[in-house]
Amino acid sequence: MGRQSSVTDADLLALPKAHLHLHLTGGMRHRTLIDLAARGAVTLPERLVEPEPEGMVLGWPRFQRLYDVARSVLRTPEDFDRLLLEVAVDEHAAGSRWLELQITPTGYAVRLGDVVTAVEVFCSAAAKAEAATGVGVRLIIAANRTRPAWEAELLARLAVRYAGEGVVGFGLSNDERRGLPEEFAKAFRIAREGGLVAMPHAGELLGPESVSRTVAALSPVRIGHGVRATEDPDVLRMLADRGIACEVCPTSNLAMGVYRDLAAVPLPQLEAAGVPVVLATDDPLLFGGSLVGQYASARDDHGYDRADLARLARTSVTHSLMPADLAARLHADIDAWERGSAGT
Repeated sequence: MGRQSSVTDADLLALPKAHLHLHLTGGMRHRTLIDLAARGAVTLPERLVEPEPEGMVLGWPRFQRLYDVARSVLRTPEDFDRLLLEVAVDEHAAGSRWLELQITPTGYAVRLGDVVTAVEVFCSAAAKAEAATGVGVRLIIAANRTRPAWEAELLARLAVRYAGEGVVGFGLSNDERRGLPEEFAKAFRIAREGGLVAMPHAGELLGPESVSRTVAALSPVRIGHGVRATEDPDVLRMLADRGIACEVCPTSNLAMGVYRDLAAVPLPQLEAAGVPVVLATDDPLLFGGSLVGQYASARDDHGYDRADLARLARTSVTHSLMPADLAARLHADIDAWERGSAGT
């Protein structure tokens, strides 16, 4: 790291990669939001009609209000078919061959009929999107940490029920400052015993103690964000020793006011400590940026060269839940890209 990079934006598009931290509504195209809002007579706030420049600080309360409005335009199974297809098309264009999409079904259940129907709609839409684009699409069912633990346990059982139909993981999202990880230990135990992988959020709005408590209570294989683990060497060492990957979403960190600019996102510090790092976007509809943009930030703000960027892409593959044969092909393609011999 720190060497002058000759990697172009076109190179970054061609770099094979996986995308492991994207939320359903947050992945919607802005044009689709406008179209669906007009159809449903939903009045959008100005911030959604004319998105603010990347890097503007939203803060959590404003973000949640905007996300709730954006989610309200999604009303029919056909809307989710469109959304998932467009997300998969955009992933393909960004060089992503695999997507693990996080969804909290309770946020959509009212309009789709019930929570079971909602999960069936998501699984169906994901399968259609994968068939149409060739991008692997899998789902992470997430509990809302501002809701009671019994609801998380219900969702964990539901996620296990659909493990053979595209659901691969169980998450915990929403305001990190509410809902202690220990309250959700039973839900995550249900998910793990049912063959799902734990992928909760921690370490963005709160500091390293949130990361350590989450690891102790929920036994994750990946942490959504985790960047503030860098504030405590012992927590960094724990993540490294256990091989727990951090899904780093730089534009989210800026929007939440965690760091002042992209150069302050502690990507090199995490890697230097031996923590696996996966770059992702979180909610590009609201935060701006793109998957390729996160790699461009590693190049431009942290001096990552071709080998460094290839390492990040390999980590995204290694810490995904894609089948072993696909992972082997992607690793070979990343090796070719690093040698500069990818067919671009």
